[in-house]
Amino acid sequence: MTTTPLRKDAARNWDRIVAVARTLVDQGTPLQLNDVARRAHLGVGTVYRHFSTPEALLETVATPRLEALVAHGEQALSDTDPGRALEGFLTRTVEAQVTDAALAPVTAAPADALPRTTELKNSLWSVGTALLDRAREAGTVRVDLTSADLVPLMCGIAHAVNVHGGPPAHRITTAHRYLATLLGGLRATPPHG
Repeated sequence: MTTTPLRKDAARNWDRIVAVARTLVDQGTPLQLNDVARRAHLGVGTVYRHFSTPEALLETVATPRLEALVAHGEQALSDTDPGRALEGFLTRTVEAQVTDAALAPVTAAPADALPRTTELKNSLWSVGTALLDRAREAGTVRVDLTSADLVPLMCGIAHAVNVHGGPPAHRITTAHRYLATLLGGLRATPPHG
């Protein structure tokens, strides 16, 4: 899909709106377009021309991280070790979940405001499923583990880190510890001889 490039002033306004929204999301402040306009020192109409809803703006804030996760997952598919590939993908995913406040509401939303968001979420699901299938076929994870299981498990880790992970500086370490525990439970156990 091609889009017409924005004029320089419109592109600057778009960047300013997204930067203000990113700051608000990082602070845990709900996005309200009138508030974003005020903080960006822009007219409300300018913000609404770029983003018709707060959901569209939130999805735009989350897009770079979603794109990075999809790219990492696609790269992981070329790893010759399916277990390592899955573990690396899950590690990157949980790190993103605990460091980017835009991800949880965007990925949990039942409907998307932007077609690009739907495309990225579908790609993320597909690559995660492919990585899990490879690991399961290689015998490195439990055979009863499904891709539908991974989403709530990963969300559970992110939620646990957000509730019990301590200060922001410790959240990645806590997330890694929780993920290592989960991965230990997901590993296929060798048959007893």
